[in-house]
Amino acid sequence: MGERSVDPVTVEVIRSYLVSAALEMKQTMQRTSYNTIIYEILDFAVSLYSGKLELIAEAPGLAIFLGANDYATRKAVERTGKSNLNEGDILIMNYPYWSSAHTYDVPLVAPIFFEDEIIAYATIRAHWLDLGAKDSGYLLDSTEVFQEGLVLPGVKIVKEGKTDEELVDIIRFNSRFPDRVIGDLNAQIAAIRVGERRIKELAAKYGKETLSDAMAEIIDHGERVTREALKGLPSGTWSAVDYMDDDGIEKDKLVKLKATVTIDGDGMTVDFTGCADQVKGPYNVPFGMTQSMSRIVFKCITTPHLPANEGNFRLMKVIAPEGSIFNPIPPAPTFTLWTAILGIEVVTKALAPALPRKIPACSGGDLCDIMMVGKDPKTGELWLEAANEGVGWGAFYCSDGPNATMHIAETQTRNLPVEVLETKAPVMIDRVELIQDSGGAGEFRGGLGMRRDYRFLAETDALSIVKKTKTNPWGLEGGQDAAPNHVVAYLNSHKERRTGAERFKLEPTDIISNRSGGGGGYGDPLKRNPDRVLMDVVNEYISLESAKNVYGVVIDLAEKKVDYEATEQLRQKVRKVRHG
Repeated sequence: MGERSVDPVTVEVIRSYLVSAALEMKQTMQRTSYNTIIYEILDFAVSLYSGKLELIAEAPGLAIFLGANDYATRKAVERTGKSNLNEGDILIMNYPYWSSAHTYDVPLVAPIFFEDEIIAYATIRAHWLDLGAKDSGYLLDSTEVFQEGLVLPGVKIVKEGKTDEELVDIIRFNSRFPDRVIGDLNAQIAAIRVGERRIKELAAKYGKETLSDAMAEIIDHGERVTREALKGLPSGTWSAVDYMDDDGIEKDKLVKLKATVTIDGDGMTVDFTGCADQVKGPYNVPFGMTQSMSRIVFKCITTPHLPANEGNFRLMKVIAPEGSIFNPIPPAPTFTLWTAILGIEVVTKALAPALPRKIPACSGGDLCDIMMVGKDPKTGELWLEAANEGVGWGAFYCSDGPNATMHIAETQTRNLPVEVLETKAPVMIDRVELIQDSGGAGEFRGGLGMRRDYRFLAETDALSIVKKTKTNPWGLEGGQDAAPNHVVAYLNSHKERRTGAERFKLEPTDIISNRSGGGGGYGDPLKRNPDRVLMDVVNEYISLESAKNVYGVVIDLAEKKVDYEATEQLRQKVRKVRHG
């Protein structure tokens, strides 16, 4: 690590400024983008790197993107060659196996020069609406990357400060929504320039040597605090298995996800050996995103309250066999990355026995996305909107799980407000409510899922992207499983049909009801405080029947009181039945 001349106060000032610069980039992107998926849902992420391509700061954002940015930034610079980068250049790359996402999650990477030397890099990744894939919106059944839209392997979209208009035209003519895509591209460029200016201001104020030393100290500090946190974790090896519904092609076949986690004096290793081979459909996860999803868990159990930097992850290793679902070989399709969401859950499941006070029960384990595209009946223009849904989070050893909260993979993102959706698209939202009894029962109850009903006012193509419907979110320490995600389609005179991931042709008055899963429970439900059960009934989180049959609590609903004597008698009977 060596001795450095920079003092701790200066290091902290520079660290705070770097985080502020990333936040300013985020605000610029949000305010100048054209796409509701970006400026409302916040489906983008901002990262800053040292001249050695080490993460030094990021804006709070879409968690699974942030770690993927690290891999993508290095790959973009590696492919171009550092010696071929010039002042004012910006690279663009969406080749999934390098960019660590699907083709529509597009990172831009820029070197930041000061006195003819690269002192830092700025990266911003955002979800674009369309790059000419075989179907509009999302893909549920692609079988190779060549069906997933225009691929850019890491080329200069801006050369020495001048935008390459020929490349912009190629992008424009490969999109169903050219104005919004190019608008979002320009928003990313604007955000990059903000970060570039702020880093140069730091270098001008403190000198590039001091800035470089401060960056190195920020990263070394990240390693030190992480190493200290690891000392408080048990050593050992633990494994877990979970399943995804299917791969989009073989609909009747569950997809196995396995993780083995080892903690020892050298750090933590997450090994995905034993998981399914790469699949035919678009649910394969590029290795950079596999690293990212594993880093989310690692950060949560080591330094969850500190900003992330490269040092936090020096003691972590990720293994995924080549040709597996978590490290696919081109041209395997990678468009629908829901596997990574469930990957986070299986890593936490492996750690649960070792860290009972750090790991909650399983969440709903999904983003529960509804994507809609069609022609506006008034203007004839093509429109596209999407809305994720919160899931119930798993209960913890000392608290209930939050209700209807975005999955940890998508922290900082939001669902699309009803008012915005109904303004932008011929859609009406008929119902938004929590789903009673959807959270897993326990001494601490899992969070509830959410129901949202979409009624379509014009012909529309829609997709429900929901991939954990066939297995339940698991409970811990005697806590019960939660209700899984599912979608109910009311089509053709409103005949009801339950489904998961599906593409629909919808007519006016057809309804799609998106129903997210709950979180698993923690601990024996018969140990739950009866007064808390009463409040759950009053709040309609659980039914009166569940209070009696699952929690063993007798309630006089008219008086809103617990009959404590009857409750104790009932619980004794239930324990005898359950445990013999």
